[in-house]
Amino acid sequence: MELIHKNLPALIVVLPLCMGLLTSIIGRRGLGWWMAMATTGAVFAMSGQLLWNVMHDGAYQITYQMGSWPAPFGIVYIVDPLNASVLMVVSTIAAVLTLYARKSVASEIQKNRLHFFYALWLFCTTGLLGITITGDAFNLYVLLEISSLSTYTLVALGRARNRRALTAAINYLVLGSIGANFYLLGIAYLYQVTGSLNMADIHHILVNQVFPTWGGDAPQYRTTVIVGFAFMAVGLSLKLALFPLHGWLPNAYTYSPSAVSGLLASTATKVGAYAFIRVIFTIVGVDFAFGLLHTDTALMVSAGAAIIIGAWLALKQTNLKKMLAYSSIGQIGYITLGFSLNNVNGLTASIIHLFNHALTKGSMFMALGVVVYRLGNARITDVRGLGRQLPVTMGVFVVGGLGLIGVPLTAGFISKWYLVTGAIQAGRYEMAAVVLVGSILALMYVWRVVEQIYFGKRDENAPKLREAPLTMLVPMVLLAAASIYFGIDARATSWVSQTAAELLLGVKL
Repeated sequence: MELIHKNLPALIVVLPLCMGLLTSIIGRRGLGWWMAMATTGAVFAMSGQLLWNVMHDGAYQITYQMGSWPAPFGIVYIVDPLNASVLMVVSTIAAVLTLYARKSVASEIQKNRLHFFYALWLFCTTGLLGITITGDAFNLYVLLEISSLSTYTLVALGRARNRRALTAAINYLVLGSIGANFYLLGIAYLYQVTGSLNMADIHHILVNQVFPTWGGDAPQYRTTVIVGFAFMAVGLSLKLALFPLHGWLPNAYTYSPSAVSGLLASTATKVGAYAFIRVIFTIVGVDFAFGLLHTDTALMVSAGAAIIIGAWLALKQTNLKKMLAYSSIGQIGYITLGFSLNNVNGLTASIIHLFNHALTKGSMFMALGVVVYRLGNARITDVRGLGRQLPVTMGVFVVGGLGLIGVPLTAGFISKWYLVTGAIQAGRYEMAAVVLVGSILALMYVWRVVEQIYFGKRDENAPKLREAPLTMLVPMVLLAAASIYFGIDARATSWVSQTAAELLLGVKL
């Protein structure tokens, strides 16, 4: 046990990678789901242990050297409160959605491809966990590609139900590849300047050797660093689906299998947001990104547009999966707005919303997955009157909707409270107003669905539906219950998120 405990940072990435390979080889005849379930359950336990360890470590940091090679010569995995919380988000959602996926995926994908699906599922989880824990900028790119290539294929597997999943996957592939290449070019520019790929080492060299020369007559590598950061920012904005670089997201969420929609909405964009935070606060530093380049202003404009336009487009949709997809664009805006405020409350809002939104949107996509499982579609007319026939499923959807609005006693309220407080603290009253307008628009698009669920009447000839199987009900009820619990008692999530924010801003030393 001591050996396992010592190597947890490596095992959390290596285990799903190896199990993904095994699943692709021996995962036929239903074994693939069992292998994925056991793996994601183990990863969830590891993430919980790492979060406990780092929060009770006096330095708030655990360093693991791959192959015992010291930094900056070898790849180093770093665990701190920020990425420990993101690891927890990814592993929690992966474990819960894997349980949910057994019946859902079997109804949407051919039986002879199920082992292939679960292998890709584990590869995607591997990449997301690796992006989060690595302290090496190039290793992040490699793991980004592992998760992305898996995700493109997972989206395309939805073609059995709707052939538009293929065009959605190709669009995602093209834009995702552009984003990854932009990020890689940015790393190449910074490597040219620093000769290092270790994130902490890049920051040390920039701050102590490069930036001090910019105040003199012979500034070193000024243009190179600026161009490198610009490439990284654009690339990660594409991966994050930050407005207006969100073009791949609506169709990818809408036409992929229901479990994949939930995974993408709850984890993939969250990890993209994490990577962006890491680049700004750990690699180049806020004095450069926000002080010199005023990137915070550009991010606030994009975030504000995402919040308003995303919610407005969600209001116009008749396909409920697409409605949630456009809603996610707005939620990405909230996360981006938080870290662009560059204060403790704003950054805390971003970090806590990574978790809270994962609970909210994951449960809502699972609820719609039940509708797809029973009816084959998830249009607004399909849920008319379902409050009586699918009371638990529709109740979960409504709880998630309340979280999107930010109603008190839901986790979404905690996120928006920190966000509005951070905006006021930064003197950005207009952004606080944007958050409130976004909440009003969320109320409008959620209410129109609630109205159909509870006050609409089903056609007389419509088939009577039964609740989903327990393996689908239990996971989404757990997420909905967690959303309420962490809305009532946010001490744990606030403690972790605020500690991470203070460490990133240098407040907590």
